[in-house]
Amino acid sequence: MSNMPFGFSNSDDDPDRDKNAAGGNPFGGGDMPFGFGAGGEGFDPAQLGQMLTQFGQMLSGMGSSMGQGGTSGPVNYDIAKKLARQQIGSVTPITEGNVKAIADAAHLAEMWLDAATTLPAGASRTLAWTPNDWLDNTIDTWKRLCDPVAEKVAGMWVQGLPAEAQQMAGPMLGMLGQMGGLAFGSQLGQALGQLSTEVLSSTDIGLPLGPEGTAALLPAAVQAFSEGLEQPHQEVLVFLAAREAAHQRLYSHVPWLRQRVLATVEEYARGITMDFSAMEEFAKDLDPSALTDPSKLEALMQQGTFEPQNTPEQKAALERLETLLALVEGWVETVVTAALGERLPGVGAMSETLRRRRATGGPAEQTFATLVGLELRPRKVREAAGLWQKLTAEAGMDTRDGVWSHPDLMPDSSDLDAPDGFVARVLGGGDTGNFDDPIAQLEAVLAKERAAEEAMDKTREDDEDK
Repeated sequence: MSNMPFGFSNSDDDPDRDKNAAGGNPFGGGDMPFGFGAGGEGFDPAQLGQMLTQFGQMLSGMGSSMGQGGTSGPVNYDIAKKLARQQIGSVTPITEGNVKAIADAAHLAEMWLDAATTLPAGASRTLAWTPNDWLDNTIDTWKRLCDPVAEKVAGMWVQGLPAEAQQMAGPMLGMLGQMGGLAFGSQLGQALGQLSTEVLSSTDIGLPLGPEGTAALLPAAVQAFSEGLEQPHQEVLVFLAAREAAHQRLYSHVPWLRQRVLATVEEYARGITMDFSAMEEFAKDLDPSALTDPSKLEALMQQGTFEPQNTPEQKAALERLETLLALVEGWVETVVTAALGERLPGVGAMSETLRRRRATGGPAEQTFATLVGLELRPRKVREAAGLWQKLTAEAGMDTRDGVWSHPDLMPDSSDLDAPDGFVARVLGGGDTGNFDDPIAQLEAVLAKERAAEEAMDKTREDDEDK
């Protein structure tokens, strides 16, 4: 994972790390953060007071220039939205023509998708959004994605202090949380401001960011995307409307999917650990006057001041999330190609364009790498599409869509690399066990669990009677 969340750097990228580690903390503090001594040395209260005073000056300066609202919580979302809107700037207004064109494209796409998947329509309306609309309608989901990571990191700042220092600091430790909230809010705002002008729809990065049951396309971004293609604009619009509608069908009718994605981000956050050696230099060399500008604060955060360490739990959570998002994207590509392939000759070329958009570091990869440390891997998306296509060809549409009925039936990362084994399990072939009908298998598992629960209940009743 080359990009760490919120501008953190990987410790492997620090050429001075070994030098610093050799003699303990290079700033005279042993292995404890902020220069507090370890063992019998104790810590210097004057150093703690100086550090907190610096933080207070920094927060005071940022508060006067950026406003005091929204400073509670792990991320200052007031600052995030303010900076995002500044980056968005003026926007092209939505016209009646935009609204009608998107509504017509969505209606046609839904009609064609009905023959390509067993999942019914998932959106009750399809809207035209400006970048500001996208920001307003997706910020709640971004909170769910970013808060777990920010909360863990903010908590670790305080946990890194010696117990005696924590007791002495008392309520002043809240200043650390304010600093983190402002820093995270600043970087989040920059990322969302850029993303809002590039995304094509509410699900362009594979997640259901908008309100449930609402599909949306962004006309300005769609127009810019169309200008680089040889296909007519109306065909591009129908293609993108079909992708949006397919995402909506999946997230609306697979009840466990939305929560599973968000829960996996939380699992990732729980796996974060941090090396505090760089925090001493941050506290020592902090220049409060230079941090009244949000862009300077973001630049400071991007210098690798804080260094989360990869853990096995974190890597496992990232792999599960990457795999799940790849399966979503691969399924959407498969269904849209089946629905539109014979009607719009350019579907294959447009799908390939979107793949290359990801491969060259498109908005999805940049934003996930920045905010939650996740990089979507185009190779896995391509392989996921191949798995769904193979399963459709050999087992049929009903069986393919039935796999989504329960998370335990889903392919895992190894299946993306070897789809033949997964298809064989679904068909009941090979030596990997009987997987003839995923729905029947799920029902059998649930029936077995119910029988076990009933048996336990009966045992309890018999014991109570005795």
